[in-house]
Amino acid sequence: MTAQRTLFKGGTVVTMDANVPNLAIGDVLVEGDRILAVGPELTADGAQLIDASGHIVMPGLIDAHHHMWLGVMRRMMPNVDDLFAYIDVVAEKLGAHYRPNDMYQSTLLTAVASLDAGITTIVDACHNARSPEHSDAALDALDDSGIRALHMVGAAMDKQASSQHLPGDLARLAGKWNQPGSLVQVGLFGQLNLEWWNVARQLNMRILTEFIGDLAQLGPEFANPGVLGSDNIFNHCTRLPEGTWRLLADAGVNVTINPRSDALFGFDDDRCAYQQAVDHGLTPALGVDLDTAFGSDLFGEMHALFGQQRSAMRYRRFRGEQDVPAPVTVEAVLQAATVHGARAAGLADQVGSLTPGKQADIIMIRTGGAAVFPVSNAVGTIVQAVERGDVDTVMVAGKLRKRAGVLVGVDLAALNAAVTASRDYLLETSGYQPELFPAQG
Repeated sequence: MTAQRTLFKGGTVVTMDANVPNLAIGDVLVEGDRILAVGPELTADGAQLIDASGHIVMPGLIDAHHHMWLGVMRRMMPNVDDLFAYIDVVAEKLGAHYRPNDMYQSTLLTAVASLDAGITTIVDACHNARSPEHSDAALDALDDSGIRALHMVGAAMDKQASSQHLPGDLARLAGKWNQPGSLVQVGLFGQLNLEWWNVARQLNMRILTEFIGDLAQLGPEFANPGVLGSDNIFNHCTRLPEGTWRLLADAGVNVTINPRSDALFGFDDDRCAYQQAVDHGLTPALGVDLDTAFGSDLFGEMHALFGQQRSAMRYRRFRGEQDVPAPVTVEAVLQAATVHGARAAGLADQVGSLTPGKQADIIMIRTGGAAVFPVSNAVGTIVQAVERGDVDTVMVAGKLRKRAGVLVGVDLAALNAAVTASRDYLLETSGYQPELFPAQG
């Protein structure tokens, strides 16, 4: 049987591959789940034709860090700036009552919203793996959504949770999900537990650690050969001492940052974790982090990174520092949201750019909106002007997940009802009540 072909025709093509030229007007040909060709005036008999004129065609965005299980808690805590007050609500008050169904509904909601916003790959930082059944529910939700995902299994944060099934359950999960061709893979959210890291490495899993300099430090054992490596992902990386940065850089770990939540909680300072990573030769990726104050929108993270890095560097220059790093460019910001995210997820050879032979994870962005046209700089338009509502088409592994602005195969009314029921159950069971209209003043 001949594989289905799809031809994106006549769009502005942004490849994110230095060896594959960008095109003012060009085409992208997909065969099956792979990109077959990128170039001008491509032809393909019998291909499904997608008119890309008036659109930008580019790789799908990669959200390199997102706690997807928080989906039903959307905007419950928009003003929180105390990490421990946040943990008290999401873990002790609500997370402690999660059933597998609540895990499923939250994860599915976040996945669907991510696809709608042009995110085709997501690293799911799940620190509420309360049981094997909870992990199964989250993974089933990812699989049902059609998104590409790396689900990081981590112990629940609340005091009453048990983690006796970890890290033992990793082998079962890896056997089911970490197979060639699977869109959904499993890794470990292991913090600094080296015993768990060893189990994950025996299973060839990636290892995630949340890392805020004020709250954690690496002991001398982390400098031993082989303890840190390219399979490690360190998130946040704010206010780290110079010695720690050198250790991370020498080991070639992956760094992810969350511009909006790092600002929300006051994690970062004018050293700027993104810039610190770059200064040490690392390639930081972008993550949304949480839904309790934001949502599944990587455009917002790109806007925030551009503004925050420039503000921090200019402040340092204003106060008289010498050799301050240059202002970030829109090109560097888009790299963080695509190719660097692919590298962090261990998928650099599969996604992140429109490279023939890679997986066909492609998005098409409308440029006819009042806030977008005329397009004088394609990358500047993506980073500074485009919003999630401009995402017209989303393809993951050659399958259309959004077309003409509408999600494919998603019953939003049914999802809304299921998510709302899950949220209401958690609120009733926990006794926690968010404020619909917080007091003024």
